[in-house]
Amino acid sequence: MDLGNTMDVERRTIAKLKPRILPLCIAAAIICFMDRVNIAFAAPTMMKDLGFTATVYGFGAGVLFLTYILCEVPSNVMLSKVGARIWIARIMISWGIISAGMAFIVGPYSYFALRLLLGAAEAGLFPGILFYLSLWFPAFYLGRATSLFYLALPLANVVGAPMSGPILNLDGLLGLHGWQWLFLVEGVPPIILGAIFLAYLPDTPEKASWLAEDEREWLIRRLEVDRKATDIGHQSVWQALSNWKVIGLGIVVIAVNCTNYGLGFFLPLILKGFGLGNIGTGLVAAIPFVMGSLAAYICGKTSDYLKERKFHVAGSMAMAGIFLGLSVGFTSPVMQMVMISIAGFGMYAYLGPYWAMAISYIRGAGAAGAATSLALINSIGNLGGFASPYAIGYIKDVTNSFAGGIMAIAAVSMTGAVLTVLLGFVLDRSVRLVAPGAETRTARG
Repeated sequence: MDLGNTMDVERRTIAKLKPRILPLCIAAAIICFMDRVNIAFAAPTMMKDLGFTATVYGFGAGVLFLTYILCEVPSNVMLSKVGARIWIARIMISWGIISAGMAFIVGPYSYFALRLLLGAAEAGLFPGILFYLSLWFPAFYLGRATSLFYLALPLANVVGAPMSGPILNLDGLLGLHGWQWLFLVEGVPPIILGAIFLAYLPDTPEKASWLAEDEREWLIRRLEVDRKATDIGHQSVWQALSNWKVIGLGIVVIAVNCTNYGLGFFLPLILKGFGLGNIGTGLVAAIPFVMGSLAAYICGKTSDYLKERKFHVAGSMAMAGIFLGLSVGFTSPVMQMVMISIAGFGMYAYLGPYWAMAISYIRGAGAAGAATSLALINSIGNLGGFASPYAIGYIKDVTNSFAGGIMAIAAVSMTGAVLTVLLGFVLDRSVRLVAPGAETRTARG
């Protein structure tokens, strides 16, 4: 097959993959993240109705990540055995049921228990979908594919924040509080989407009837080239769990999640302190995440184009840390939101380059090894999702201010930027990024 024909097949194949694979994956992530963080929009009225302190709320918001972490690796091991399509559908349906059940909490213990169950049900979704994307998208396109997928995180807030106000204003309908309606309404979509995912998406390129024969052959061959472009080698589950480079990738995500979840879970409460109502809080809270959506797309695209990962990731983390730190220096709510919104650009710009860097390294580890590695990275990273909301809630109760907590997560983000650069130089020696149409010519990622 000559180069011109190869490039034509490549363009046709990638053009088919994007609309077939990405929309449902993005929808699943949006709905998942909305169900994970809708607690933030329920918090102002729920805390008042149930008598929760900021510490109780913050602990419950973060405790989800304990069972999420414990179940993440077992979940992805099962995924590698039964197939991504079936297992991801199971995850979505079970978490939807439990998320709707959050409407019936009556105190701290039922709150903690259902958040723990939600973490167990949801475990494996994000690394599972990342593993699924790695079965379809060659390394050179991973920055864009993963950034489009991870647009779900900021988009969940863009979509969920404005929706939350009108739903919360259903307070009193059928004798239920507004926050109860929020959990009930947002628990239904994942159940429906899980059934669609199961019926519509194929497991692997070999089973994709919508690919032409030359497209399927090119894709399978190219994915094999990418698997050989990393020095990781085939890994068992236990080898993947003890791989220090994989652990290092997870530590970087701790810093990212401390920042993103710490701010995400408390931003509505911060805005309530500015005197905004339910609808105003939802609309203003969406602004940093609109910035983040834009950043995720731009950064993923430029990372692929420049064939560079580590400085894209580190730069975005540094940007988030700097502007979050600057936000506490202003007394004006407008200026605080300006700084937080700019920080939002950095908080999500890392997504495509980071996961492209991680997947490119672990892709050659085999199905079980790659799935386990992605789960381990996500599990370690979600320690930040547990610690950060609890710490910010505690600092708020002790100091009666959010400033100390914001400064803490800003410092963590800056530390993560330094670690990313150091780890990135190590991974550069382990991974080669193959350019399009030149499967024998490689370039550093």
